[in-house]
Amino acid sequence: MSLYDAINYVVFTNPLSTTAGQLAKSTAHAIVSYSGLTPKVEYKMIPPEPLWKLAASSGPFIRLAGINGAAAVILGAYGAHRKFPDDNLKQVFETANRYHFYHALAMLGLSLCRAPMITAAFWLSGTMMFSGSCYYYAFTGDKRLSKITPFGGTCFILGWLTMCI
Repeated sequence: MSLYDAINYVVFTNPLSTTAGQLAKSTAHAIVSYSGLTPKVEYKMIPPEPLWKLAASSGPFIRLAGINGAAAVILGAYGAHRKFPDDNLKQVFETANRYHFYHALAMLGLSLCRAPMITAAFWLSGTMMFSGSCYYYAFTGDKRLSKITPFGGTCFILGWLTMCI
C-alpha cells in the first residue's frame, strides 16, 4: 500500500470517516429544511445572439440605414468634387449632407424604438424635404423648393420626439 492509498483510506474511505461524512450531510440537510432555507437556484445563461441575427430580425431598418447612408456618401462625394459658383451654395450643401449623414446613422438604432415605423417615416420625410431641398438649391441655385425646408426640419424633430413614445 502506497502513502497516497494510506492517506486516502484514513481520510475518506474507512468506515468511520464515511459514516461521519454521511451523518454531517444528513444533519446539514435536516437543518436547512427545518429552518426554511433553500439552496440558491442556479440560472443558466443563454448565449447571446450574434449581431447579424439581431440585425436581420429588426426588420427593414438596417437596410434603410444602409441605403440612406450610401446615398449620403454618393451625394457627399459628388458635392465635394463639384465647383460651386457661390460659397453660400457650398455651405448649404454641407449642411444638407451633414444632416443626411446624422439621420442615416441614427436609423441604425430604430430597432430599439417602440414605434420604429413612425420614427422612420418622419426621418425619411425629413431627409427628403430638408436635405433634398437643400441639395436642390445647392446644385441648381433655384430657391423654388426652399419653402419645404422648414417642414423637413420639423419632421426631423418629430422623428426624434417619437423615440420618447
